[in-house]
Amino acid sequence: MAAAPEHRPTFAALSLGDRLARAAPFVLIPALVVLGYATIGSTSSWLTLTVSGLAMGMMIFIMASGLTLVFGLMDVINFGHGAFISVGAFVGVSVLIALGGWTGTPSLMLNIAAVLLAALAATTVTGALGWGFERVIVRPVYGAHLKQILVTVGGLIVIEQLIHVIWGPDEIFLTRPETLKGAITFAGAAMEKYRLLAVAVGLVLFVAMRLILTRTKIGLIVRAGVQNGEMVEALGYRLRLVFIGVFVAGSALAGLGGVMWGLYQEVITAGMGEEMMILVFIVVIIGGLGSVEGAFIGALLVGLLQNYVAFLEPKLALVSNIGLMTAILMWRPQGMLPVVKAK
Repeated sequence: MAAAPEHRPTFAALSLGDRLARAAPFVLIPALVVLGYATIGSTSSWLTLTVSGLAMGMMIFIMASGLTLVFGLMDVINFGHGAFISVGAFVGVSVLIALGGWTGTPSLMLNIAAVLLAALAATTVTGALGWGFERVIVRPVYGAHLKQILVTVGGLIVIEQLIHVIWGPDEIFLTRPETLKGAITFAGAAMEKYRLLAVAVGLVLFVAMRLILTRTKIGLIVRAGVQNGEMVEALGYRLRLVFIGVFVAGSALAGLGGVMWGLYQEVITAGMGEEMMILVFIVVIIGGLGSVEGAFIGALLVGLLQNYVAFLEPKLALVSNIGLMTAILMWRPQGMLPVVKAK
């Protein structure tokens, strides 16, 4: 007989100490922002770095959100996720190059239309690629983590080589659409237009995911499947189809993140997804496996910390996020906002 699900008291029923402990992760971002201001000193530099850090964090969140749901619902460690980031970037940039007449004109409407078409193409292709990846590579190794690591890393290598075959081995440099170039000045700080757009897109996506997961039936099934998949199947829902849908959606989000990261860096390579997976896994781990809110907080912490440290002490920037992950896991070994599964 299955054990009863773990009872979790409501927030109002918790003691003051437990309330503070549960709310602590949500205080980390404003605390880091205040600490950054205190150490940087210059308001204009701090504001520029903060916007840059938020933009970077939002793009990492877009890439990590799909992966954390895939792991939480399907218990799949997918190292091939980085391949979808790279493919999305190359597909999106190919569309932007083809629409050079739209991106080169100082028309906000045409520029945004070109970016939207690039994002649509990238998510469609990577979503379809994710469906095939799950069917051919992931499905035979459900429940076997070591095999998952091996086969998904192999899938990543194969897809990277296919990128070389289709697009060539060289880096592709690109320029942003005309109206997204440059920066606006506020309080003496120069804030790039594209970074502001990235912050807005990330916020919209996070709110949309929260609404879908908390206000819709499919979201209820996904959250229930993360906590107790056997019970969901016993109620007559075809959790396997939900698995596939989440995997496709996660792959599509990786493709969207790839397009946005390519425009952020203004250069794309076949290995860019593999390089980003380090930050993506850090975000997923410190956020709590399966937690969208945790991934959101973790991504913003990673983006802000890396920008602040790079400004204050560039030599420490490469290890700052490893230090962050170590500190978070020493504080909360299961991550900041882990999903509690039924036992």
